[in-house]
Amino acid sequence: MEIEIEMDIETEIETINAEKRYTVITGASSGIGYATAIAFAKRNKDLIIIARRIENLESLKNQIETINPDIEVIIKVCDLTDIQSIYTLFNELRNYFIETWINNAGFGHYGSVSTQELTKIESMLHLNIEALTILSTLYVRKYHNHANTQLINISSRGGYTIVPNAVTYCATKFYVSAFTEGLAQELIQTNAKLRAKVLAPAATQTEFGKKANNVSEYNYDKSFAKYHSADQMAEFLLALYDSDKTVGEVDTKDFSFQLKDSHFPYSGNPAENQK
Repeated sequence: MEIEIEMDIETEIETINAEKRYTVITGASSGIGYATAIAFAKRNKDLIIIARRIENLESLKNQIETINPDIEVIIKVCDLTDIQSIYTLFNELRNYFIETWINNAGFGHYGSVSTQELTKIESMLHLNIEALTILSTLYVRKYHNHANTQLINISSRGGYTIVPNAVTYCATKFYVSAFTEGLAQELIQTNAKLRAKVLAPAATQTEFGKKANNVSEYNYDKSFAKYHSADQMAEFLLALYDSDKTVGEVDTKDFSFQLKDSHFPYSGNPAENQK
């Protein structure tokens, strides 16, 4: 499947009608993804929303239609932990011009390494790392020379600071942050027109708390002194989208939102690097 997609990217990009452009959001069935879809709809952006739960996606589409009936909303149901399904999904989208791809799908797992559930860890690694990397790579291959295109990957403050009792989750998000920052630099160094950016939320009131802690109810007021709503994070994402910065992050000291060029050092000196 990967070889077929590579050939499609080479031969069919010029046949796409670029007059109609779409924003893709994975993990759109709840939380930040759901709120982000609504925020982009208010900006008259046609949408392709992706998640496993079709009923939530249909509810989101109906809500968007009441807000902005003039835009198109395409639903794609996909389990992104199934790697083969990722290639199939991207192939299904080959005739749409995608000006923005937002990799939002992901989840966490709280618990010590000695007690964490390996089955859940496997799914988290598939989703947070593998799916994001494959989708990012496919998107970059196809759109790196198209103006006004963006890839936005959702990391976490846990992708820059190791959080106790969430070591494995933080490691997945360190990967997201490092991969996206490195990709952003690579695109700039090669004079590509596509831009890559990373959003790093702190505590945000979504389904994340319940899933990460394996509970049916989760009280953010009891767990955090400060936190943001999904709607607030969607607004922060739009601020990053509008900016020329690579990183948009929440400062955990005062929960302010900041835009930055990068966090990780980048070795741009050819003499220091492997040839």
